[in-house]
Amino acid sequence: MTHNYQQQADLIHQTFGIPVAVFGMTDQPIYSKGNAGHRSLTLIAIEIASDWKDPYFGAVPYLEAMRSLDQITDNYYEDSAADVVRYFLANANTWRGETARAVKAELKTILKGAK
Repeated sequence: MTHNYQQQADLIHQTFGIPVAVFGMTDQPIYSKGNAGHRSLTLIAIEIASDWKDPYFGAVPYLEAMRSLDQITDNYYEDSAADVVRYFLANANTWRGETARAVKAELKTILKGAK
């Protein structure tokens, strides 16, 4: 799956109603503001929410937490972002399809890089 600026800008606009201007940059993902080498967890959560229309109730709190996280090194109250992502993955077994496989693989790669 290819992520690009326009797709991510469209997701932000659809989810939050915030228009995002994109000027000719269409082939690179939007990375976290801390330059962690991965897409922002917020953007990943937006993509998940746009694809998984009826998420499993156990995954919802972790998906919501991911919306407020940027980097895997951030914290969500007392939990690390890495723990939030792990808990999300543990509760995302019913999310299936091409997008699900690609995003889950991306999250697992991010977790491996956090160690």
